[in-house]
Amino acid sequence: MQFWLSLCFAIGLAVIHLSSKNMKFLDVLPRSRFLSAAGGISVAYVFLHLLPELGVFQEHLQGEVENSAWSFLESHIYLVAMLGLVLFYGLEQMVKSSKRRNEKAKTQRSSAGVFWVHIGSFTLYNGVIGYLLVHEEYESHWGMLFFFIAMGVHFVTNDKGLRSTHKEDYDKYGQWLLTAAILIGWGIGALYEVNELIISFLVAFIVGGVVLNVLKEELPEERESSFSAFFTGLIAYSILLLL
Repeated sequence: MQFWLSLCFAIGLAVIHLSSKNMKFLDVLPRSRFLSAAGGISVAYVFLHLLPELGVFQEHLQGEVENSAWSFLESHIYLVAMLGLVLFYGLEQMVKSSKRRNEKAKTQRSSAGVFWVHIGSFTLYNGVIGYLLVHEEYESHWGMLFFFIAMGVHFVTNDKGLRSTHKEDYDKYGQWLLTAAILIGWGIGALYEVNELIISFLVAFIVGGVVLNVLKEELPEERESSFSAFFTGLIAYSILLLL
């Protein structure tokens, strides 16, 4: 049952990527309250589910990697989450620098090389999420549903940001790659299972990426984001997770 449910959710996340450009109500200033609420939902999921799960992974790793090259991660799995955040922050800075260099050429897009590096990182990000739909240790079907909701609204936010950054290049190439990555990640998860150490790395990577990608969309002044909507989404989803 869980296998087929994960497939349905993977298809659902793919559909979200393909349909988000038709959500015209998101293209407004001040920032759509839905996007701010979506950011709150994603942050709630990270802090109330994924971060505690990293703690569980760390406990399981105690002693397992003691004599291996990964021994430094035995009690520092959060380093991976921090590196995930740093990676996506570095990518955002790279994109902004490229766009500033191209301003003299009267184009608002980043260079082709930067576009592919940026989209490539999000392709990996989506592939990991697709994989975790199969191999994340959900306590029940409700747990998988909560993961789907949190990642679904997060994808809408990411789509909005990437489309704004890369314009028509995103619609022509990016959204299709990100959509395919979810299904490919799910397919890999359906065929193969990696050890718990790798799973912990993947979850940590997602934690860092979600936190950075939410904050970069919510914090800039020009976004005119809604704190009340963000807070409402965070509190409402926190209550659901705690129940």
